[in-house]
Amino acid sequence: MKTLQLDRIVKQYGDKTAVNEISLSVEAGEIYGLLGANGAGKTTTMRMVLGLIYPDAGQILYNGKAYHKGLEQLFGYLPEERGLYPKVKVSDQVLYLAQLRGMSRSDADKSLKYWLERFQVPENYNKKIEELSKGNQQKIGFIASIVHNPKFIIMDEAFSGLDPVNVELMKETVKELRDNGATILFSTHRMEHVEELCRQTTILKKGEAVLQGAVRDLKAKYPREKVILRTTGEVTGLEQIAGVKQVDRTETGYIINIADESAAQHILQQAMSQSTVEHFEVKEPTLNDIFIKAVGGESNA
Repeated sequence: MKTLQLDRIVKQYGDKTAVNEISLSVEAGEIYGLLGANGAGKTTTMRMVLGLIYPDAGQILYNGKAYHKGLEQLFGYLPEERGLYPKVKVSDQVLYLAQLRGMSRSDADKSLKYWLERFQVPENYNKKIEELSKGNQQKIGFIASIVHNPKFIIMDEAFSGLDPVNVELMKETVKELRDNGATILFSTHRMEHVEELCRQTTILKKGEAVLQGAVRDLKAKYPREKVILRTTGEVTGLEQIAGVKQVDRTETGYIINIADESAAQHILQQAMSQSTVEHFEVKEPTLNDIFIKAVGGESNA
């Protein structure tokens, strides 16, 4: 049984269809990527999963059951927009939210202090949100979403505003939540994060699923169109090879766009005949490449 299952859900606002028959399923211990440009239907889908709004058609099942009272205690939600009150202390807000989710104040306090230590910000316990940096505000928002040990976690741009060190810390935590059995629906515009964290993904365009499946299977469906070449000396004549579309010289070597994978072997032969090859790679398409092809010219801000 899938822990979270969306079956052909539809949401309309007047004559606009925000979500049109989207289906997906997520298992316990899985991070599922939900991608799409602005207006694609990601936030509407997340709000339906959370029970904040209801689908006009289709159904959402949680452990095989429809939405029911008490289920909200199992949810953790990190919205893209920071929703904490700027003039209220961290401890007052997070403890209150945890109690709303069914925790005792003492258990909530222990959990909050654990996570503050984990994210290396114990000094923020008695600070107001407005006194914190953007990155630390994001950390507190994340802590508020998981302090009660939720079973269903919805994350919208979880790493926004974080420096690379804290992004890694956050990713480690998300993986830990996954390994502890949480069902995680994860949305971001950073495709490399989806590639690293998510086993499956759905790409939305104008409320519809245009691509869906395991990330590795999606990559296998698209041709490899780029060669990375690094040599000890200059290589000439690459542009004249059949199937080569573009050659870009970089500080470390060459990036070569190809129309057909068969061109790769000719590139390698040309390079070996003129220099010593230090690195040669026919790169598989990135999820970002696939996303751009799937949604066309739409922005994913």
